[in-house]
Amino acid sequence: MVATDRTRELFDDARQLHADALEMLDLGKVRNAAEKAWGATKRATDALILARTGEEPATTAITSDALDALARHDSQVKSLVGRYYSRISQLHGQCFYDGRCSSPDTERRIRETSLYIDDAERLAEGG
Repeated sequence: MVATDRTRELFDDARQLHADALEMLDLGKVRNAAEKAWGATKRATDALILARTGEEPATTAITSDALDALARHDSQVKSLVGRYYSRISQLHGQCFYDGRCSSPDTERRIRETSLYIDDAERLAEGG
């Protein structure tokens, strides 16, 4: 594992974005909350990739490819893959871009982003 200040910054940013998402959710701004939660997911995933490879992904496509590559070699990382892709599809695509945010799973995914961050951080630390 590559422990760097940048890895910590990314995880801290993920946690702040998630806090912002919960605040937006409390204000009834589900669409904004969904995008903040997606951003938190992306930042936590980038931090995991940085910790495991020493390289920070520059784009979402690179993040997705790098997560898939890590998952091929680590069954624990595999547990994040479905959760990552459900957030990019549901929170980022369906809710934020398409404005279809009424699914009961949208709020659940927003709230459970903290669990995703926790799991990514644990895996970044070698657990």
